[in-house]
Amino acid sequence: MTTDTVAPAAGATSPAPARSRLAFAGIAAGNLLVLLDTTILNVALPDLRRSLHPGAAALPWAVDAYTVVFAGLLLAAGVFADRWGARRMYTWSLAGFAVLSVLCAAAPGAGPLIAGRALLGAAGAGLVPASLALLIALYPDPARRTRAIGAWAALSGLGAAAGPVLGGALVELGGWRLVFLVNPPIALAALLLARRLPAPPARAAGDAPRALDRAGLLLSTGALGALTFGLVEAGIEGWSAPSAWAPVAAAVLALGALAAVERRAAAPVLPPALLALPRVRAALLAAAVSCFAYFGGMYLLALWLQRTYALAPFAAGLASLPLTFPVCVMPFFTGRLVARHGARPVLLAGMTATALAGALLLFAGGRPALPLLLVAELALAAAGTLSIPGAAAAMAVAAPPELAATAQGALNGIRQAGAALGVAVLGTLGGLPPAGGVLLAAGLIAVALIFRAGTTDRG
Repeated sequence: MTTDTVAPAAGATSPAPARSRLAFAGIAAGNLLVLLDTTILNVALPDLRRSLHPGAAALPWAVDAYTVVFAGLLLAAGVFADRWGARRMYTWSLAGFAVLSVLCAAAPGAGPLIAGRALLGAAGAGLVPASLALLIALYPDPARRTRAIGAWAALSGLGAAAGPVLGGALVELGGWRLVFLVNPPIALAALLLARRLPAPPARAAGDAPRALDRAGLLLSTGALGALTFGLVEAGIEGWSAPSAWAPVAAAVLALGALAAVERRAAAPVLPPALLALPRVRAALLAAAVSCFAYFGGMYLLALWLQRTYALAPFAAGLASLPLTFPVCVMPFFTGRLVARHGARPVLLAGMTATALAGALLLFAGGRPALPLLLVAELALAAAGTLSIPGAAAAMAVAAPPELAATAQGALNGIRQAGAALGVAVLGTLGGLPPAGGVLLAAGLIAVALIFRAGTTDRG
């Protein structure tokens, strides 16, 4: 199959530097938009409560409906981007994101807002794997590609970090509805810049599209969506709530059915040839563990700092800067590290940092000194800023070009599941030492498995 995700043939020239920079800006702007919307609404919830008067159970889902649908559809979005073309998927998803944002801003009640946020999650799922596939096609040289992925990850982190600040300013300016109206201008700018992306080559005569594994798509989407839903509910209601364990059990059953169906599928949604690659498995493992540690640790420490040291929310936010600020800076350097040394040592360093953070929290005691917590935050930041862009770069190099978006969809799906699991598990353990023990074990197991994979990529 030939799509716009296929890198140029040998001898093909790369886009002119100015053109490639503008095209990169279009790709990065769309992904920044996705990450911005994961955090920008959080600070608007009090104003939203006063305006719409939602029920107590409905209010968290104004935020979480986006995450659940986004995580559930990432793998399917990657498959469709490979089938229909990454540029087409990207531009249609951008347009949908802009329109749906306007509808969310005009929502008359909590129900329509939650439905709109769920649809926004679907549009966001279309953007992420397509944007990475386009980035791979834009930079056929592996070294330039890994540096570009580092910059892409840093700008994405900037979107997530800027969300609460921008959201707070917009709420102060005109209320929660402005939080959604910031999206259309960014989407329009990304659409204009996306016109500079490489045009998809024409399909060769007789080159049939890849068969569609409908059963696999339905089961994988249902499993990822149910798992994320259950984990979010576990963080809200606790693990004993039926709304938490029942979806998780359904997800486990769906994953078992998916494994059985995929063995007989002519074109599996996750091709065995992809999963058979050691670098792909290492990237998936590192992405899951790093997101589990980073996002779960961020949630745990934010609560712990306010509860144990009686810090005001703003002071707790300042105390969390060692955890959040590096995400906006370090991925630029991670891309260069991967380009120079390969993904494997970078992933091993990230998993080692996860184990170090776990060890620090395990022996922190009931009321640790703030400097020790700051060191643990820096270790968690290193885990996230090394492993997350490192895994994306490893996947970009290891996956066959015709499966680029599928691979990135799988990677981002497991990232979202790992983040939701981290919040659900670490947020309910009740203390730093138990959470540290879990992080230490997860980091050490990941180090052992990635080291055992024996990959030696350098591109």
